[in-house]
Amino acid sequence: MVFDVVIICAATATQEELWQTRLSSSSSSAFLPPSSLFPPPSSAPAPSSSSLFVAVHEDWASSGAGNGLGSLYAYSKARDKAKTLFGVDLDDKLKSGWAAAIFHTAGKGTRLAPLPGSENNNKPGVKLPSLLPGEDGFKELTILEAVIRQTNAYAPVRKGRCSVFWGDQVFVPSAGILPSGSHHADILASLGPMPSEEEWTQKGLDKYGLIAVNANDDAAQVEKVSYKTANELLAKFGEIKQVGPSLGSFSVSASLLFELMKEFEQELKGKQAKFDSDPHFWMPLTLEEDTYVSVMMEKGETDATARGHYKRMKSFKERFMQQNNCSAILGCINVGNNCYWWDYGQLKLFQKNSLLVTKDSEEAKALREFLQIHNRLQESSGAESYADASSVILASDIKSGKIESSVCSRVTAVDVKVSDSILVNVVAKKIVGKNCILYNVVDDSEEGIVMEDGEVRADVFIPGKEKIVLRSRLDVDGGKAWKVKLDQNTMSFESVYEANCDVDVVEAQREMAQARAKVVF
Repeated sequence: MVFDVVIICAATATQEELWQTRLSSSSSSAFLPPSSLFPPPSSAPAPSSSSLFVAVHEDWASSGAGNGLGSLYAYSKARDKAKTLFGVDLDDKLKSGWAAAIFHTAGKGTRLAPLPGSENNNKPGVKLPSLLPGEDGFKELTILEAVIRQTNAYAPVRKGRCSVFWGDQVFVPSAGILPSGSHHADILASLGPMPSEEEWTQKGLDKYGLIAVNANDDAAQVEKVSYKTANELLAKFGEIKQVGPSLGSFSVSASLLFELMKEFEQELKGKQAKFDSDPHFWMPLTLEEDTYVSVMMEKGETDATARGHYKRMKSFKERFMQQNNCSAILGCINVGNNCYWWDYGQLKLFQKNSLLVTKDSEEAKALREFLQIHNRLQESSGAESYADASSVILASDIKSGKIESSVCSRVTAVDVKVSDSILVNVVAKKIVGKNCILYNVVDDSEEGIVMEDGEVRADVFIPGKEKIVLRSRLDVDGGKAWKVKLDQNTMSFESVYEANCDVDVVEAQREMAQARAKVVF
């Protein structure tokens, strides 16, 4: 139950190389979503058992292509690479029923700082408490690999389509895995009945990009608006049956994908312009002209620019619907209102969801099932002597200590005394801490590491340079402190990001592994 082809849109050429090598060498079982959480639809076609992985990077202008043009460009580059590297014609495969998926990984990960800096700006490579078998023993599951595992649940019901996902959150749909196919494009959303004005405000729906579905199951996209404005914008859309926050992730049929690539051929060739899927694809395809223009002018576009783009997309829409004999292009796939959401895009959420595996709730059990933590003490001989019943210890060599309500993944130490803490890929003689995070840390001192309550440490390895020790606190928002040099650091998060920009990520990982191997206690 996996996508036939998985396309990774990385930020740099070295990240492209890393993901191409890592994913292609991984066992296909690593990406199978657990059927207990994602029961496959009984009517779905026989799924593929393995994926063709194609990693590319977006060599566009510094402002980026936007996730609309960026998705088309990623497919275009993957199509060329698949033909050269594997002799596979993706266009033909998609027409014949392959299910394709694109995963966007762009972004600096400012609110997750300092962890992405420790991965040399490879934000989707941030590690989770979960093990994957590797050639040299176990390795940690990354955020991107977790997202691929989860979204593979949609592969059997998206044959002949290309899906687009974002790379930092995992969810378990409470509505089940609902099929695509009624529309040439569909978007994931958490739908419910059209609320009253009071309920609209209580649910904070004015803070989200929303999808509205009418009686014909056609969908329309609206931006962050009040109840009154939403009704005005959708006045000609028909009776609204359901509405809810958009997840942004979408899928398109092969025919729509190919026509969009023709429409934007000049922009793709010239690597010009920036178009996002919501404001530049779905909104002009589903809203009235004046409505669309007013929304875009609020975003800072001129009347002429907005009307020009609307007319272009209107012409595209009329031509496409005539060619494909359809009355609407966009539909919606409901994920339900009671989903499990495991977001790893912010440091506080990384902490919350990493420590969730130590709990006894139904959600915690579901997350352990998803992360394949079938035993809280895995590949860690003697852990029962120092870890309490709630802690999760994975592939660790710890001689003694007292570990309470904590997660330790690939930790090597003589003595560890921690509580409510997360330790990932750490080597140190002694570790003491409470409510802290240690990430990619290599410490060869005799005294070891003593962490303050709420402290975060992540080491950064840059080939040929001295190791950078980055510190922060759980109550520090990396996005707000991005340009600030914290008192405990020699560099700001932004300066570390800039230092990492030209780093060979593969070589940096090799240097970190070598530094880890040299530490002997």
